[in-house]
Amino acid sequence: MTNLNGRRIAVVEVGPRDGLQNERAAVSTADKIEFVNRLSSARLPVIEVSAFVSPKWVPQMADAAEVFAGITRRPGTRYTALVPNLTGLERALQAGVTEIAVFAASTETFSRKNINQSIDESFATYRQVCDAARAAGLRVRGYLSTAFGCPYEGAVSPAVVATLAARLIDLGVFEVAVSDTIGIAHPGQVPGVLEAVLAQVPVDRIALHFHDTRGTALANVMASLEFGVATFDSSTGGLGGCPYAPGAAGNLATDDLIYMLDGLGAETGVLLPTVTEASAFIESRLDHQLPSRYYQAAASQLRTKK
Repeated sequence: MTNLNGRRIAVVEVGPRDGLQNERAAVSTADKIEFVNRLSSARLPVIEVSAFVSPKWVPQMADAAEVFAGITRRPGTRYTALVPNLTGLERALQAGVTEIAVFAASTETFSRKNINQSIDESFATYRQVCDAARAAGLRVRGYLSTAFGCPYEGAVSPAVVATLAARLIDLGVFEVAVSDTIGIAHPGQVPGVLEAVLAQVPVDRIALHFHDTRGTALANVMASLEFGVATFDSSTGGLGGCPYAPGAAGNLATDDLIYMLDGLGAETGVLLPTVTEASAFIESRLDHQLPSRYYQAAASQLRTKK
């Protein structure tokens, strides 16, 4: 595939949530609000702002309500939050959230270690959340983690991934983000997973969430585009490391993804220079450089000009 010929590709920005929750540095509420506002200015169509989870387990997300109260919501951008249970949903509703996401796992061990529930127990919980959310007028997205490999169980059967993706659709989610939680996916593996999933779920209800832990995220996107997938998650600057591979890159960088999609002729509506500015802003609040290759090249050019 050398040219997407104006094909529309949706980018779901997960930096403020999936990115920041894996960072060591404490980012202030004011800086999180400024970060989200800069991402809005970049015209990202979807921004996952925070998570209404227990502050005991994810202290980086303790200020979710305050962040939602402080951001400027741009028309045309959807602002979402991760919600694990009915308590989290109630907090999200009070904060004025209009779209949420739930997160299931592809393996029993990861499910128990991540949310202390079996897969079936988690689906029972999420059915309650989905029913209550839809009754309140909220759309619900579903994440399916460890879909390409599990840090505890190893390889995951594409048939299992497909069945669980279909179960999430049955709960009423509008989209399933099939997720490479530990950044182990490669372009030789992606087709097999997608063939299994797309046999049970329409392609317009599938998104992909790749990590760049092993440097294969963009190659995986290219492999996925061949199947007609048109929604990809990414994190500005590559924000957020991989908790199962200390020191490794984490999420696919929004900067790198937009640069590649622009070059392929895709339509994303995202302003790459403004994404770069958002990367520079959040990097200044962290204790390390961001791994995005595009951002590092752009920052190096700016330093050279000075």
